[in-house]
Amino acid sequence: MQHSDSLPVIRPDIVRLADSRIREVAHFGMKLGGVTPLWFGEPDLPTPDFICEAAAEALKAGHVFYTESAGVPGLRQALADYLTPLNGRPIHADRIVVTASGMNAIQIVMQSLVDYGTNVVTTSPLWPNCGETVRIMGGEVRPVELTMGNDGWQLDIEKLMAACDGNTRALFVNSPNNPTGWVMPSEQQKQLLDFAREKGIWIVADEVYDRMVYEGNRAPSFLEVAGDEDPVLVINSFSKSWSMTGWRMGWITAPLGIIPTLLKMNEFNTASAATFAQHAGIVAVRQGEGFIAQSVARYREGRDIVYDRLSQHPRIRMVQPKGAFYHFFAVDGMDDSMAFAKRLVAEQRVGLAPGSAFGPGGEGHLRLCFASSPATLHSCLDRIEALLG
Repeated sequence: MQHSDSLPVIRPDIVRLADSRIREVAHFGMKLGGVTPLWFGEPDLPTPDFICEAAAEALKAGHVFYTESAGVPGLRQALADYLTPLNGRPIHADRIVVTASGMNAIQIVMQSLVDYGTNVVTTSPLWPNCGETVRIMGGEVRPVELTMGNDGWQLDIEKLMAACDGNTRALFVNSPNNPTGWVMPSEQQKQLLDFAREKGIWIVADEVYDRMVYEGNRAPSFLEVAGDEDPVLVINSFSKSWSMTGWRMGWITAPLGIIPTLLKMNEFNTASAATFAQHAGIVAVRQGEGFIAQSVARYREGRDIVYDRLSQHPRIRMVQPKGAFYHFFAVDGMDDSMAFAKRLVAEQRVGLAPGSAFGPGGEGHLRLCFASSPATLHSCLDRIEALLG
């Protein structure tokens, strides 16, 4: 095999990108085999039958051809009908662009906003892929750390705003947050929106866990407080609410003025999400409320099982997450979370994500996805406690 040093030039910004530390642990465990995977953000149950059957019917009906870059019109209307009552205000279908995953949505947004010499201000810890989309475009990521308090994780919004300058293109807010489960209150959203309007900065709101909350029906959304032409781009996904991680489908809700740009970027990246999957998405959105409620109840049970056991351990510091389906806990005396995570895989066959993967404020922590059965969680907790001693 030819060595990479002999190849023509690869963009230095890309060469410098760090590998995914979550994937590093996962690939280590996959090679060993027999590992219970709690490292990724997905439930242990497959997509429900009513969605799979809709996809099969779409295939049989011949929905296998290219479609509009904005997405199948029926899906965009279904999403508008879904979002309108959730937000208490009309959300029109022409503001929605369907994408080939939530990750793809983040990517095309950053391609549209970021260039060399600009920056994006984020909260941290944060799912690493979000920041890497900024670096891919040659931009700078400016993380502002969340802090763990008695009432959960907290954001000092004054620090977030102070991190912005004349080269800031966007404020990236992931709420409910991966990995901490922090949820931004509506009052902070209003405050940040006022700031963004004044400074001419975009808000990119990653709300893929918006239905995964343990008080109420949905986390506060920027769509509830922003006008149709405010500088707010809200990203969502089918992965979490409808257990469709492998389907790779998401959407962006945006002001009309940027829709032509997003359509160009959609076309030049993927053209569109898979057509038959979009038809299944219509059924997921229109018939999925019962499934969402069942899922949240199951995740709440998993959340409480993990908290009730690990919070009693003398080496662990943790709080109950308000949203998403992760526990992000600190381990006393652990200063290399990657080494610890690999040791947990090798010795106990349990896969967790290392806190160092999530940026500033992450080292010293581990992320555990609790979207699994009680039996699976208890078995994993036995093995985690055995290693912790």
